[in-house]
Amino acid sequence: MSGSPVVAVLPAAGSGVRLGAGVPKAFVEIGGVPMLVRAVDGLLSSGVVGHVVVVVPVEQLRDAVGLLPDRPVTVVPGGADRTASVAAGLAAIGPDAEVVLVHDAARPLTPAGVVRRVVDAVRAGAPAVIPVLPVTDTVKTVDDSGTVVSTVDRSALRAVQTPQGFRARELRLAYARGPDPATDDAGLVEALGEPVATVAGDPLAFKVTTGWDLRLAGLLLEDASAHPAGGARSIG
Repeated sequence: MSGSPVVAVLPAAGSGVRLGAGVPKAFVEIGGVPMLVRAVDGLLSSGVVGHVVVVVPVEQLRDAVGLLPDRPVTVVPGGADRTASVAAGLAAIGPDAEVVLVHDAARPLTPAGVVRRVVDAVRAGAPAVIPVLPVTDTVKTVDDSGTVVSTVDRSALRAVQTPQGFRARELRLAYARGPDPATDDAGLVEALGEPVATVAGDPLAFKVTTGWDLRLAGLLLEDASAHPAGGARSIG
């Protein structure tokens, strides 16, 4: 699959209620640039993604198109939830795509190296690939009353990031099967009985969900601007 066409689906239809910004999360700015734009440009700057399908609320179609001029991008309306939005993005991908990435617009600082690692692993033969980080916090199981039941062995646990990468055929099969509830697209492919490989993620690929996350992302960008030699690797 060396050199195979790579297309990314970027669902960006989240409401952003927890950010309290009054606009869809992907349109919230970090350092004066909407997260949507940062996420798209991060994918394209990796050098391995040829096209991005951006999925937004129907009422934001015109705004999204206006934010992404002169880029190899298609903007389509999303569905009622993330799964439906990814399905809408898949439907907009041509038959020549052999590798499909699914990436969260809310991970706008994801380094290009993570994108390349995922694509390289799919091209090497993995049907599904996810970037992961070791879980560093102690994890406990609790019951309905909030009482600790057990302490989980975290040595085999991993926190999952995006972009997640897939052979296009497997991802299409997973969605054609009828998307079951899953917290990520890899879970749908896993349900087909396909193995899911992992590559190293990056702390900078964290998801912006709360106001705290938004502030952190802004501070990281400020630091990268103040120290370009150290920040150029990962943040632009």
